This record gives sequence, structure tokens and C-alpha cells, in this order.
Amino acid sequence: MTGQDRWAGSPRYLPIADHGLIGDLRTVALVGTDGTIDWYCCPSFDAPSVFGSILDADRGGRFELTADAPARSRQFYFPDTNVLITRFFTGDGVGEVQDFMPIIGDASAVGRHRLIRRVVCVRGSIPMRARVAPRFDYARLPHTVRTEDGATLFESASLSLALTATVPLDGDGQDVWTIFKLLEGESAVFALDRVGGDIVPRGCPHAEAEREFTATVAFWRRWLAASRYRGRWREMVHRSALTLKLLTYAPTGAIVAAPTTSLPEQIGGERNWDYRYVWIRDAGFCVYALLRLGFTDEARAFMDFLSERVALRHNCPRGPLQIMYGIDGRGELPEEEMGHLSGYQDSAPVRVGNAAADQLQLDIHGALIDSVYLYDKWGQPISSGLWDEVCVLVDWVCEHWNQPDEGIWETRGGRKNFLYSRLMCWVAVERAIRMANRRGLPADLARWRGCRDAIYRQIMSRGWSANRRAFVQHLDDDVLDASLLMMPLAKFVSPTDPKWLSTLDALGEDLVSDSLVYRYDPEASPDGLRGEEGTFSICSFWYVEALTRAGRLDEARLAFEKMLTYANHVGLYAEQISRAGEQQGNFPQAFTHLSLISAAFNLDRALG
Repeated sequence: MTGQDRWAGSPRYLPIADHGLIGDLRTVALVGTDGTIDWYCCPSFDAPSVFGSILDADRGGRFELTADAPARSRQFYFPDTNVLITRFFTGDGVGEVQDFMPIIGDASAVGRHRLIRRVVCVRGSIPMRARVAPRFDYARLPHTVRTEDGATLFESASLSLALTATVPLDGDGQDVWTIFKLLEGESAVFALDRVGGDIVPRGCPHAEAEREFTATVAFWRRWLAASRYRGRWREMVHRSALTLKLLTYAPTGAIVAAPTTSLPEQIGGERNWDYRYVWIRDAGFCVYALLRLGFTDEARAFMDFLSERVALRHNCPRGPLQIMYGIDGRGELPEEEMGHLSGYQDSAPVRVGNAAADQLQLDIHGALIDSVYLYDKWGQPISSGLWDEVCVLVDWVCEHWNQPDEGIWETRGGRKNFLYSRLMCWVAVERAIRMANRRGLPADLARWRGCRDAIYRQIMSRGWSANRRAFVQHLDDDVLDASLLMMPLAKFVSPTDPKWLSTLDALGEDLVSDSLVYRYDPEASPDGLRGEEGTFSICSFWYVEALTRAGRLDEARLAFEKMLTYANHVGLYAEQISRAGEQQGNFPQAFTHLSLISAAFNLDRALG
């Protein structure tokens, strides 16, 4: 049987949840439980894919490394690290693949990128096979293959990679493969390096692989040791923290929403988006979670990204901020469909870029100013220059808060008067007032207080439905929305206010299913898109936190424990969970892990 036949015989698509994540603080790779890397962009999160078979099993490209015999597999992280171990159990023995990306220097160097895959036979003997089949630029660019000084060079017009291995390789002009057998105690090493310019191919013999493995383990354990969390759910909180660190782009401090694009919210549906960017909405949640856990350096780096690279737009009808930015701070994120890729399980379209960057979403101003407020309070005092920008944002909010927008869920069905947008405009003004009062900073406090109070009164009068006995999605409407769970979390309303408790009950009846929370009902509130979606995991953790703050601790703890059962085998969450309990959407999602940390922290504190 040839290498090509073996590759073609592997499963076309693994479930989204059947993946672990490795990375080097500039990009990541998804590693399936079958040993296949089916998503890898180089040299950065938002660079074109090199391995993309998760979006097209036939055309996307992959790096297969698996048992060459019937086998069961198990996957786990080397304790307290982002080094991933995939174990294969065959009739004759047990082998494991150790996957990791070394952290180069201080992780801000931009040259070398290395992915190491070490295979070890730990019991008996095990036959293995490997196939390396890159498809550059989302499988749009051709490449050549040649051998030089013991390395296999894959060269395209935009990127070149060098593969070295401690076992012989065969090739067919586009891919390389090998079949080999290891006895107990033996190992094989594969290393894939970005090359070009001053970066030349280099080997990765056994001794170097061991040094790199040891150094990578030490880096992650040293980083995690800074965590201050000692609560009940330490393992899940720390896995979420390690995941957030993996989603951090070290050269700028940016944190991507997710490292993937176009993993569908519904199989066969069109709700497929590119999440490899920085959402301003995530800012407040990021800074809160990082500071709560004690990761002040990461919080500082993210604040530096926001203050240094997010340039305010002047005289723009959509406001001084846009909702998302590239990991380098760029504002242009044109959306393009990759028509030659079939999509995950034929869920087209595959999109690169995100047109939602041009939407009006008023809530982002509150998210950003809340992050500044939290950092000023728990991190270090903000600069005078950043305060000047805060004043620009707050003055703009005072002028423009009372208008329809596309809202937190980035609907494509037209602008509406979303209550959540009003809520976060209130947060923007209220947090700025707090900072001005505490620090004695210059501000037009009379105007700001008048705006804050006007927003509050509008929400309480027009955002409350006497018919539903609940706060609702839009002003003067009766539709519920899970984003309202943020009302007590943002300190807009007391968590035990009778109106809020009535809202919490209504949300529980209409949008909650076995602790899982839907964002809204698309039939009651059309969003301009076809198809259905699953429950939204961040909302499920918001629900836990709202129950906690309302004093309903037994319900909160049960809902939290149930949510933990929906994590994948290594503790990761995608954006959504299907009716059958499967992970859906881009994976893993930073927002979900941020909300898990917040829910765990506050529930643990309330339980005493």
C-alpha cells in the first residue's frame, strides 16, 4: 500500500472537539486525536494556512503521524503545559506522539518558527506512518519539493518550510511520507521549520529534540506558576489560562478571539466566520480574567496593544473605534470567500477576513473603557495620553448612544435598538466617571453624569417588558436575549433586584437547556442568516455567574459542573455546543475560556 493510499484511507473529518492545541505565542496548530495536524498557519495566526484539511479534507493539506495498525488513541497535555501527547494503543505495543512548538527567546522574535513531533515507543513495538502534505496559501499556491543537506524543502512563492526527520523519507513531487517501526525505548523526530532569508534549514536530532522538549515544558510551567488561583476548579481554570496564553500574539500582546476560521456554527450552514483577529469586545473580559489570576504582564501587554495600536478614527460615522483589529493593529480586514475549499464537512463558505469590522456596535466602547478602568484599578495607573483617548470615546458615546446598531451578536439583519448596546454605553460613561473621581482627572463630569442617567432611565423604562416581566433584547419589544445576563455583572442592576430576578427566571425558561444557554431565538428575532445555531458557551458561563450573584449557589454550582462536562477531552471549548452536545464553531474560543475563569472565580469565592 502506498503512502497516498494510506492518507486517503484516513477519516475525512474528525469532530471539532477531537483536537488539542499547541503553539509558540505567534501561531498555533490543531492536532487531531488521530495524530493529524489539520490546521496550521505560518508565521502568524492570521497568515494563510499551510495545513488546512479541517476546511477541505481533499485539498487543504495535512501532517499525518499515526499508528500503521488498528489502534485506539488517547490525548492529553503534559501536566501544566501546552505540550500535547497523543498515545496509540495497538495489539503489539503503545506509542506516543509528543507535539510542541518551542518558544523562541522571549517569544517576540519574528524569524524562526519550529514545530516538533517526537514519536516514542513506550511499550512493546509499534508501526508508524507519516505523511507531510502542505498546501500553501489556503491551497491556492503551488509548491516544489527538493532535498538539501538532509532536509526536505517545501517552497512556494510566499513561504518555504524545511522538514527534517530521523527516519528515511520518500516523496512524490508534492508530498513526502514514511513508514517505520519502533521498538520499546526507541524514538523518531520530525521537525518542521520556516526557512528563508537569514534562516537556514537545521536538523533536529534526538538530543536536540530532548533539549527543546525540556525547555518548552519548563517555559509553560514557569509561566503558570504565576497564577494566584487556588480554588475548587484549579485544573479547568489553569487549562483556560494556558489556552488564553496560546491565543496571545507575543509581538504585540494581542489576544485572538479564536485561532481558526469558518468552523461552522451549524453543519451545512452559512454561519462560518474568521475569528483570527482581536475583538475590542473581549478587552474587558481579558483584562479582568488575567488580573484576577495574577497575570499582570499579559494584562499590561494587552493594554499596550489597545493604547498603542488601536488608532482612534475621527469623523467616522461608525465611531472612533472599529469592533476588531488585526493582531498587528491594522484596521483593514476585507472579507473573502475561498470558493475552492469545500468547508468543514462541506459547510461552505470558507471565509477569510471579516466584514463585521465595518459594523456599528456601540457596546465596544463600554468594553474598552471597562478594561481601562480595571487595569487602572488593579494594574497600574493609566497614562495621561490614554486618558485623553478615553475622554474622546466618552464624549462620542454621549453624542451617539441613542441610535440603532448591529449589536453584540453582529447580526446581519439590519440595525436595531439593542438593550445590550445601551447597557455598555452606560458602562463606558460610568467607568470613566469612576476613574475621573478616583484619580482627580479632568473631565466634563456634569455632561457625563447627565448622559449616564439618561441611558439608565431609558433602559429601565423602554428596555423592561411588563408583558414578559423581563428586560428584553430591543427597546419596546418582548424578545429575550442572553446578553442581558451581563446586567448584574456590569453592576448596572443589583443581582437581587426584583426586576432582575424576574428576568433571570424568564431567561431560564426560554433560553436555557440543561445549563446551556442560547443567545436568542432567531425565529422571534430574525438575524438575517439562514439556519440554526447551538447554545453559546460564554452565555452559559454568564448564566452561572448571574445565578451566583443572585445567591442561588446550588443552581449555579450544578450548572457550572454540567458545563464542565461539555469541554473536550483536554478541557477546550469551541464557540457553541450542538443539540447533541458536540462542539460547534471556531475552536477554541477565547471568550468562552474567559467567561469560565470569571464564573469559577466568583462561584468559588461565594461558596467560601
